[in-house]
Amino acid sequence: MKTRLQSLGLLDRALRATTDEELETVVAALGEDHVAAVQRLTDDTTTPDAIRAAAARGRIDGGMESLALVLTDAALADCIEQLGDHSDNPTSEQLRAVLPGIVERHGVGVTRLMLASTVAGEANASVVIRDLLKHDELVALPPPEPARPSPIVRAPEVSDVERDAIKAKRQEQRRKKQADARTRREQSAKARNRA
Repeated sequence: MKTRLQSLGLLDRALRATTDEELETVVAALGEDHVAAVQRLTDDTTTPDAIRAAAARGRIDGGMESLALVLTDAALADCIEQLGDHSDNPTSEQLRAVLPGIVERHGVGVTRLMLASTVAGEANASVVIRDLLKHDELVALPPPEPARPSPIVRAPEVSDVERDAIKAKRQEQRRKKQADARTRREQSAKARNRA
């Protein structure tokens, strides 16, 4: 599960790193079937904002992965063709050899998205591709955005009298639960003895 979440995190980062212009360009180059698929996933629009919103909604149900697959289908086909016999399980060196051409033809954003999509799809070379997305000069993803600190929530101020009342109430509830549990144990023991 952890690896799955990490893969989705890479895909999300790749989509965030893709510019609006790159998304517009890739959508403009799609065939009719692919445009229809994007429209189904984005509620009938293909704008970068709609694509990002659909991806955010689709993190759990696979919509983000489906969207990435449709958008990067041509780049993936190109990559498979360039890798030839090594396309099923390429090494890092084999991928590094073909990636400059893929980036030149499809753009770095779409190439990153395609690579992250294959990791999320659990490709044989996922470990190699994950390493490229983290460390390769050409296709490394920008670092993740730092987590925004959440506000500090403080308990409301209560007086000593109120605090004592709360403690007394909790102790009473604890005594009642213990008494109920004792009664249930006794009833259970009596029932076993009768049987």
